[in-house]
Amino acid sequence: MRIFFSVLLSCAICETLLAQLPGQLDRIVSAHGIPYQGISILVKELHKEEPVLSHNAEVPRNPASTIKLLTTWVALEVLGPTYRWPTEIYFLGEWDGRRLDGDLGIKGYGDPYLVTEEFWNLLRELRRNGLEEITGDLVIDDSFFARVQTNPRDFDGQPYRSYNVTPNALLLNYQAVRFQFRVHSNGREVLIASDPILDNLIIENSLELVNGACGGYQAGISFDIRDPDFGKTAVFSGSFSEACAPYSLYRSVLRHDTYAHGLFSTLWRDLGGIYAGEVTSQKIEDRFTPELVWQSRSLAEVIRSINKYSNNVMTRQLLLTLGAKENYVPATHEGGVEVIRNFLIERGLDPLSLVIENGAGLSRDSRISASLLSDILELAQTSPFGSEFMASMSIGGLDGTTRGRFGPAQEGRAHVKTGRLDNVAAISGYVHAANGKTYTVSAMVNATDAHRGPGVELLDELIAWVYSLR
Repeated sequence: MRIFFSVLLSCAICETLLAQLPGQLDRIVSAHGIPYQGISILVKELHKEEPVLSHNAEVPRNPASTIKLLTTWVALEVLGPTYRWPTEIYFLGEWDGRRLDGDLGIKGYGDPYLVTEEFWNLLRELRRNGLEEITGDLVIDDSFFARVQTNPRDFDGQPYRSYNVTPNALLLNYQAVRFQFRVHSNGREVLIASDPILDNLIIENSLELVNGACGGYQAGISFDIRDPDFGKTAVFSGSFSEACAPYSLYRSVLRHDTYAHGLFSTLWRDLGGIYAGEVTSQKIEDRFTPELVWQSRSLAEVIRSINKYSNNVMTRQLLLTLGAKENYVPATHEGGVEVIRNFLIERGLDPLSLVIENGAGLSRDSRISASLLSDILELAQTSPFGSEFMASMSIGGLDGTTRGRFGPAQEGRAHVKTGRLDNVAAISGYVHAANGKTYTVSAMVNATDAHRGPGVELLDELIAWVYSLR
C-alpha cells in the first residue's frame, strides 16, 4: 500500500503541478505557500459524470475525520437506520421481587450512546420492575468486543483526553467526566465538581487561587492521574485566577469496568436502591436469561452525533459493531475494516486508495482519495437511506463542527463533515448552490500547518466558490 501511494503521488504530481485552481482559491494557496501537491479537490454536480473542479483527485491523502462519512454510510447500509444496540441485565442469584440475593450482571453489545441519562433510565426501569436491594457484586460482561490492544497515549501522548478512549462493549458516558472549576463564595479557594459523580473517583485539589486576569492554557489548570493503572485519583494543580468564570475540563478517568461500577453505584443510590458490592469482569454464562433488555437509540440518531460533532469514540464503537454483525465475535477493528472493504467492492467502488486504522480518522496513517469520497457521497444519494445520511452532517454555519463557520450567504446551504489533525484539514459533503443545483465536494489539504489558518481558509473559500457557481 505504501509503495502504491508513493507511485500514485508521483504520477499525480507530474500531471497536476501546473493545474490552475479558480482565482480566489489560487490566491490563498499562493499567499500561504501551500504546495499544490499537498491539495486534493473534487467538485461534481450531483448525478453528473464530469467534474466541475478536479485537482489531484486520485491521490490518497489523510482525510482526518471526514473518513467518518465512509464508516457511517456503510453502517447505514449494512445495519439499517433503525438498528439498535441491546444492553442486557441479568439476575445472577435468587430474587424475591424486591431483593436480589446474588450478583447483578450487565452485558454490553457496544452501544455508542449509553450516556449517563440513558444509563439512569435503564436503572430506573430496573427499579420500576421491583428491584431494590442487591446483596452481591456487579458483574460486567464486555466480551462482545475483543480487547483493544492500542494504548490511549499512542496517538498524541494524551491518554486522558476523551477522544482517546478505547472502545468497549459496555462503554458508559464515553468513560469521561466533566470537571467544573469555580471560585468559592468565600473568595479563598477553588471548588471542583464532577459530572457525573463517581463514588470510586478521588479528586485531589491542589489548585492555588491567585489574583490577576484569567488566562493561560486551560485557565492555568494542570491535570494528572496519580495511579495510571487504575485511574482512580485525579490530581489538579496550578493557578486559577479569581477573575475566571466557571471553567470546564473533560477527561477520561478510571478503567472501563471501574467507571461502570462507580456510575452504577452513584445512580443506584440516587434511585433509592441498596448496593454495597464490588465489581468483577467476566463472561455471563449462556444458561442465564436476561431479566431486562435495554435498547439504545437508533443508528440514524447515533450517526448524527458522530458526523455533526465528530465523536471519535462512537465511531470506533460503530466500526466494531460492523465487524460483529457481518464477521465474527468478539468483534475486532480488522473485522470492521473487512466489512467496509467488501461493501465497497460489492457496490462497484475501488478501495485501492483506502487505508483505515479505526474508522474515525484519529490516525496518522488513514488514507482515502477525494475521488473515492466523492463516489461515496454520490452513491449514498441513490440509496433509500440517503436522507438520513445527509441529515447526519453538520449544517453549514448552523450546527455541529461548522457552527459559526462560512459566510452568511452559505449558512444552511451545505451538509458537510469536517476534519482536522496536525497538518491536515479536510471537508466533504454536499453544497446546495445558489443556482439551485447540489454539488458533492471533497477536499483535503495535507501540508505544514494546514490545520491552522491556511488550510481552513482555503476550504472555506472552496465552499463559497461552489455555492456561487452559475
